[in-house]
Amino acid sequence: MTKPTMQQAPVAIIGGTGLTELAGLEILGESTPETPWGEISAPLVHGRLNGQDVVFLARHGNPHRIPPHEVNYRANIWALKECGVETVIAVNAVGGMHSAMGPAEVVIPDQIIDYTWGRASTFFEGELEEVTHIDFSYPYTDAVRRVLVDAARAAAVPHCDFGTYAATQGPRLETAAEIVRLERDGCHLVGMTGMPEAALAAELKMNYACLALVVNWAAGKTDHIITMEEIEAAIAKGMSGVKTILENSVVALGTLTPQFS
Repeated sequence: MTKPTMQQAPVAIIGGTGLTELAGLEILGESTPETPWGEISAPLVHGRLNGQDVVFLARHGNPHRIPPHEVNYRANIWALKECGVETVIAVNAVGGMHSAMGPAEVVIPDQIIDYTWGRASTFFEGELEEVTHIDFSYPYTDAVRRVLVDAARAAAVPHCDFGTYAATQGPRLETAAEIVRLERDGCHLVGMTGMPEAALAAELKMNYACLALVVNWAAGKTDHIITMEEIEAAIAKGMSGVKTILENSVVALGTLTPQFS
């Protein structure tokens, strides 16, 4: 594809390649910016949705080939910032633990707990002039969450407007005992890509929110093992709601100012 005529865009959507199939989306082109942190997962896809400039990034590559613990989160977030992105919507496939968060349900979480390890998780390392600590009390930007929730309500998309996301290491799924532990910790959802993505966005002073699609009950929540067939069925059923929310919220998202500006 050709180089886009407008490289700057205030809104980015991180998720799967299917998210570029939104109604009313005009694809303008692709770019592959260089970063100090290495290569990004896939070329950035630049487009215009309902008159709003937007950038898409396939977190796991195109085709889907990068496991969650090997995603170059630093390069991805850095590249989006360099493209002028101020607000990031992260679409995540997750497992459900809460009774209201079953397969094909959409969840807009408000908290996260990081159980990952060994991932490059900060821009603030190496030969620094000073140590930097960011406030991460509320990892998801409330103004962005409100826009997503309002869009879901207006379109009558079934959703939950709360939830604590447990970010686990992967690529394996969790044991039933681990899910019991996560629930005891206060978690409602479990996924493998929520961190360090959210914290890196905060370090670069970007708005960030998660639009999660539950694709399976977490381990031990049913009497059968988790299969790819049930995950794919939940994605097929629930992705239309995710797309509707994105289509109906992108214009409002483009008006938001960075949370730390």
